[in-house]
Amino acid sequence: MATNISFNASLTKTDPHEHPVLIIGQLPHLSLLSFEDVQVKLEPRVTKESFANALACLHPNPTDTCPLYLDLATLVALPTKCSRHNTTSRAHSITKLVSSNVTGVNESIVIVCEKKDLFASACAVVRAFPLFSRKNRRGATPPPTVNVEFIVLDHNDKILLEPISQSEISCIENVARGIRLAAKIVDTPCNEMNVSHFLDEVQVIAGELGLTPIIIRGEDLEAHGFGGIYGVGKAAAVPPALCILTHEPAGASKTIAWVGKGIVYDTGGLSIKGKTAMPGMKRDCGGAAAILGAFYAAVKGGFTENLHAIFCLAENSVGPNATRPDDIHKLYSGLTVEINNTDAEGRLVLSDGVAYAKKDLKADIILDMATLTGAQGIATGKYHGAILTNSDFWEQKALDAGKISGDLLSPVPYCPELHFCEFSSSVADMKNSVADRNNAQVSCAGLFVAAHLGFDYTGTWMHVDMASPVHSGERATGYGVALLCSLFGNYTTCSLLQKFAPNVTEPPLKKVCL
Repeated sequence: MATNISFNASLTKTDPHEHPVLIIGQLPHLSLLSFEDVQVKLEPRVTKESFANALACLHPNPTDTCPLYLDLATLVALPTKCSRHNTTSRAHSITKLVSSNVTGVNESIVIVCEKKDLFASACAVVRAFPLFSRKNRRGATPPPTVNVEFIVLDHNDKILLEPISQSEISCIENVARGIRLAAKIVDTPCNEMNVSHFLDEVQVIAGELGLTPIIIRGEDLEAHGFGGIYGVGKAAAVPPALCILTHEPAGASKTIAWVGKGIVYDTGGLSIKGKTAMPGMKRDCGGAAAILGAFYAAVKGGFTENLHAIFCLAENSVGPNATRPDDIHKLYSGLTVEINNTDAEGRLVLSDGVAYAKKDLKADIILDMATLTGAQGIATGKYHGAILTNSDFWEQKALDAGKISGDLLSPVPYCPELHFCEFSSSVADMKNSVADRNNAQVSCAGLFVAAHLGFDYTGTWMHVDMASPVHSGERATGYGVALLCSLFGNYTTCSLLQKFAPNVTEPPLKKVCL
């Protein structure tokens, strides 16, 4: 029973006895509230005196809660401290606190925040309400509805009395849809989310946007030269696919391609994973899922440039036709790859995707997103994805977008002249797995993908490895949707994304990083 989420432009009148309410914010912001600011959510159950007493009782360490009326009206204080590599919205704390304090019935969540944190805060609330579940539920009760409402402060900590605009609400709703869609795909097991099912999800989004996807599948992949995707997925019962969605508005001057790794299940292939490493590999399509959700939100937000979403879909399975270690595949770039680890498959499918973006789509900006390496979690942790790029400008822009959206990023070294030698092969252009696993594995994996663009590629290339932040515990987070919408917000007509997208100006002359 999936919870419905509704975003309201201003506070609506409710009785907490019938309609519980959670008021959440940083303590300095909550302390600015007068009872009159929130009385429509609290009366007649909470008095002005009890509200003031509850505020005085909050001592976040790092968080704190105080009931206002039974467990049906609650004040929640977010952490006070925020380091320079965190988002000022405290997005991760919002998600955790909402998850642990909601009641499971029709209710309201009131977020008290600065305008610059509104987008990340809204996305954080959405992540607390996943769509996928196969639990049996007794009774046929309708799904609850959560109303998300905001009290917005300006940068001088003054409460803004005007409501959020309807265009801003629409923007948030589109991104929320994208986040929940991505999380649903990642949470769904392979028996319900194989390549065909994933293509069905793409078809639904394409239909809503009035688009027709291009799909190259099965033996046609080999015939067209997509040796990476075909080689990874050819052993599965459900054939692999390359799928492209294209949005080409009038007046566009740039071409942007988002490439997603969509391994719907990763057994490791013949280099098979162990019994404890394999559970959870349904999440290996997290990059492609995020790009589908972000593409939906970006197009609905009036994306003004050419935008292509490329989904590299396969199940890395075991069978008579499985790729063997020592096999050599020719990828779409024309380069040959000696397979020394069939469990390093994501880079193979991505390489075909980015090569297609360069050769066929003539993309100026190519971003690939993938649950690529376990080393990412070691290098940058559970909350920060890793960003590898040939552009100083876009690296900084991506880091800023991470803080604005709550989908945090941290850079890893871009240094192909020192790292790419890890893939040296005596019989092919490269191997697919490194010689030394202690030498910048996250960077090396990304550089493998970049090699199929060519290190002399004059456009912008970004690689986001989000293997760890794609999930929190046993649930998907929808990581990447808000990040991409923020990173490319300047290319939309959405006022909220434009207002808070990283706004540094790209230098007129670009240097190629060799």
